[in-house]
Amino acid sequence: MGRLKESGASEMRPVRRARIAVAAVFAVHGAVTGNFATRIPWVQERLDLSAGQLGLALAFPAIGASVAMPLAGRISHRFGARAALRGLLALWTAWLVMPPLAPGLVWLCGALLIFGATAGMSDVAMNALGVEIENRLGRSIMSGLHGMWSVGALTGSAAGTVAAHAEADARLHLAIAAGVLTVLGAVACHWVLDLRSAPEEHPPPRFALPPRSALIIGAVGFCAVFAEGASLDWSAVYLRDALDTSPGVAAACTTVFSCTMAGARLVGDAVVGRFGPVRTVRTGGVLATAGGILVVAASGPALAIAGFGLIGLGIAVVVPLAFAAAGRSGPAPSQAIAGVATITYTSGLIAPAAMGSIADLTSLTISFCLVTTLTLGLVAGAGVLRTPAGTDATGSAPHSDPSTSRATLS
Repeated sequence: MGRLKESGASEMRPVRRARIAVAAVFAVHGAVTGNFATRIPWVQERLDLSAGQLGLALAFPAIGASVAMPLAGRISHRFGARAALRGLLALWTAWLVMPPLAPGLVWLCGALLIFGATAGMSDVAMNALGVEIENRLGRSIMSGLHGMWSVGALTGSAAGTVAAHAEADARLHLAIAAGVLTVLGAVACHWVLDLRSAPEEHPPPRFALPPRSALIIGAVGFCAVFAEGASLDWSAVYLRDALDTSPGVAAACTTVFSCTMAGARLVGDAVVGRFGPVRTVRTGGVLATAGGILVVAASGPALAIAGFGLIGLGIAVVVPLAFAAAGRSGPAPSQAIAGVATITYTSGLIAPAAMGSIADLTSLTISFCLVTTLTLGLVAGAGVLRTPAGTDATGSAPHSDPSTSRATLS
């Protein structure tokens, strides 16, 4: 019996090590987003873009992600999960240098299109590895992994806040960040699971239509991702333009938003285990709605920053729970998850342009009225994330068997 226990511990050691590695990958991925988000006002000012023009440009990352995401599965199928993630993550981190170098709006849109494509493909690859590790460990870890993404975004936005406060040139700041994050990402990828498809397994489809069972789940994810994208891309601009704050204070707002997202996601698995996904998301929707009201009503930066913090806290665990619910929603879990991913990325596509267009026609304050309305959708739609009988409160099977995976571990 002792030998069996020792053998089991030995077999799980690479999986636990891979969990740490993929968590580091999530953090690196988030740090790219955090660094770039805090320098969006710099790019807007340098190119003299209106709110509508900036909104148009910020739609291109989601366009690139939506178009390129299906290719990630095929790349992993051909090269293996480790090599695919290593290459895709390096493309994402290195491309951080390009957007601030754009000489005009058209070039910025092109740079952000590729920026989003590399982001989306690496996002799919690292989430697939996270799901596989979760299955092998037999317990929920996805909220924690997304929490590490938020930690990375927080760290990146903190670095961006310092750079913005020092009035550093974003081209130099983002070039340094790209170099550091590319190295860190390559080191982390060395320890992730090297999953390979069985020789007889067909490549995944290029596009998966969401099955009917996943549409409402995707709608809940849509609301959360819209609020997240709007807050991440527009919070600094909102404080600078609507409330006339300094660039440093405006960038700090993005940091606060990222901080509350990170904290909530890191404890999310425990909270969902205690209260269940429905109560957790419903309460989060109430908090996010209250935050949106604070943002819209704020006459100074303190209330607005508190509002963005509440939005981050309220929406933090929705997307991990939406993916988990999609996997339980029908006979084809992978198609359901792909469908929910398509819907949520569509939300990321719509959010920047919608915010900018509404701001051009009315004001940024009215734009955030839309965000506040959508967070109410989390309260109304939380019931679709209900955990069925036979799974634990997080949605994971209580006795997952790692040996059921067809993937191989190198």
